[in-house]
Amino acid sequence: MNLRHFLFFVPCSILILVSCSVSKQISKQANAILLNDTAIRQGHIGICIYEPATGNYWYQHNAGKYFIPASNTKLFTLYAGMKYLGDSLVAARVKESGTDLSVYPSGDPSFLNAEFPSQPLFRYLQSFKTIYVNNNAWRSDALGYGWAWDDYNEPYMAERSSLPVYGNLMTFSLNNGTIHVTSNSADLLPNEGLDSPVKFDPETKKVSSDRFIIERRYGSNDFYVKDAGASFRKTSIPFQTGGDFVSQLLKDTLHAEDVTFFRSSKPGTDLSGTRLIHSQPSDSLFRPMMYRSDNFYAEQTLLMASNEHLGYMSDEKMIDTLFKSDLKDIPQKPKWVDGSGLSRYNLFTPQSFVYILNKMRNEFGWDRMKAVLPTGGQGTLSSYYKKETGFIYAKTGTLSNNCSLSGYLITRKGKLLIFSVLTNNYPTGATPVRRAVERFLVGIRENY
Repeated sequence: MNLRHFLFFVPCSILILVSCSVSKQISKQANAILLNDTAIRQGHIGICIYEPATGNYWYQHNAGKYFIPASNTKLFTLYAGMKYLGDSLVAARVKESGTDLSVYPSGDPSFLNAEFPSQPLFRYLQSFKTIYVNNNAWRSDALGYGWAWDDYNEPYMAERSSLPVYGNLMTFSLNNGTIHVTSNSADLLPNEGLDSPVKFDPETKKVSSDRFIIERRYGSNDFYVKDAGASFRKTSIPFQTGGDFVSQLLKDTLHAEDVTFFRSSKPGTDLSGTRLIHSQPSDSLFRPMMYRSDNFYAEQTLLMASNEHLGYMSDEKMIDTLFKSDLKDIPQKPKWVDGSGLSRYNLFTPQSFVYILNKMRNEFGWDRMKAVLPTGGQGTLSSYYKKETGFIYAKTGTLSNNCSLSGYLITRKGKLLIFSVLTNNYPTGATPVRRAVERFLVGIRENY
């Protein structure tokens, strides 16, 4: 062996030995903390720890196998949004004709949403008495593939739509025996004698006790009071977005003479002569989407990305397009069916999450990723990793008997790692599993 080969061989050998040593140490930690945990060992777990600086996997366990990821799915939705929505969201495209206006919606969930005080589309629409909403670009369903139908009353399962209003939710509160209905602070039950799109069955706003709940009948926008053992609390319920309900809401809110949703007889959408109206900085939507794991924002983000990239709103077609283009080199092609992760039909591997996190850091920058993902003690990590604030940035995921965590971890020695830990089918609640994962990741941070 000549000197040149020797000088090359020795550092490489040392690097391999160090890498093997780290892998063995982390393997011991994984066995002690995760693989033999009372709850986890009755289910299934996949782990992937990757160092992008060297391109080395520090540790893998079932990293190429498929798991239900829950809201970790939103990381792929985040990629689609960052890739195709630009710096600011498109509220809609509009075309004027005298006092009439044609609106081509984009799926923007910030419209008439109290979380976003700036409402440029609302201010613009107020000038018109007759508004036609062209729905040709809508090619999805209100509820996602594989969603649990009996969750339709839950606020985390708001319907998807081409032109969301008030977050597609109604909020019910009780004041002096009278039920009040608002949607993002807009009053939906006016004074007696005036029409309202909100109807009760039986038609009453008065209750004699505070021990009740409010539900919506499946397939309609009829709400009713139901006896319950617990006291009523302020609650939000998704409304059904089909029919004339949203038209009536917009007519009342805009004080317009007519608001009509329609599909033209011609296929596709002719946008010639339209004007583009933007609404919010994109990251002002992505941040709450990731911080509180907002399902509605995630679903609409994927639909908006589809609208801007394909010209119509279809989560299925957008997902298929991404896998044929931007994500064609993914290690294991996931089964990806919605934007939020509500569906248990979603199947991803730990390696696929490491892949998308590395891709986003490379394409969109480290600073931007830190800005939209929660760190320790914040968002869905508010009760975890409190000593690791500023050193972990991650997305949680939770469905019954399944939880996930994927993100970035900076070690004591300043090494940036990308990790994914997916756990499925454990019989306990999520808390003991999350605490075990926390101990494992904190150990890696402290020791390396």
